Amino acid sequence: MDRPRIRLRGPVIDAGVREDALGLAAFYERLLVWRVVNSAPGGWAMVEAPEGGLKIEIQGLPDYEPPVWPNEADAQQMMVHLDFATDDVDAAVAWAIECGATVAPHQPQPHVRVMLDPAGHPFCLFRGAV
Repeated sequence: MDRPRIRLRGPVIDAGVREDALGLAAFYERLLVWRVVNSAPGGWAMVEAPEGGLKIEIQGLPDYEPPVWPNEADAQQMMVHLDFATDDVDAAVAWAIECGATVAPHQPQPHVRVMLDPAGHPFCLFRGAV
């Protein structure tokens, strides 16, 4: 069998019901200067890079529980996190906070900043090619 063409478009992350899903989409829209390209009643939205190709979808779930960072036994585990390269980590942290993120209390690496988005998902900011 020949391998079919397959490409990664981007993750789908969970949030609370409608308001949290749409609010989280607005957070990533502002943070990344992407745009919300689609949304639906009931709590679903998609933000996409201006050049297309990459996207993040947010789905609202009525029983959403934010993950605990760092992981703890018998608590909601993080299933995935997003990594964002930046040319200035301190400025990116300040921008993320202005957009609605918080700095995670636990920082395991000196050159990476773990942040929490408004729905509690950890994401990392690190110096790298942008």
